[in-house]
Amino acid sequence: MDTAVRNQSVDTMVPTSLSQLRPGMAATIVAVGSVTDGVSQLELRLLELGFSAGERVEVVAESRPGRDPFVVRVGSSQFALRRCEAQNIWVEDTCPIER
Repeated sequence: MDTAVRNQSVDTMVPTSLSQLRPGMAATIVAVGSVTDGVSQLELRLLELGFSAGERVEVVAESRPGRDPFVVRVGSSQFALRRCEAQNIWVEDTCPIER
């Protein structure tokens, strides 16, 4: 698929939860927190660790069976998160990781 076409179609997408991404996918963080409940202590800690708007996040691996926990990379740091912990990290521009 042409890169310009892919980017054009991705730009119109609504944010999705980081918990929905599979290994080998990357995205840009657009927000952290629940729409209805504000920012929890866990979400505040994730922000302090670098899960902030504009950062690129990659899903590196996931456990089997159940896909939980999974490993994500933000910058040069890797974290093991449970899917429920990543549920309120909102991302856009999802694409495969290019190696």
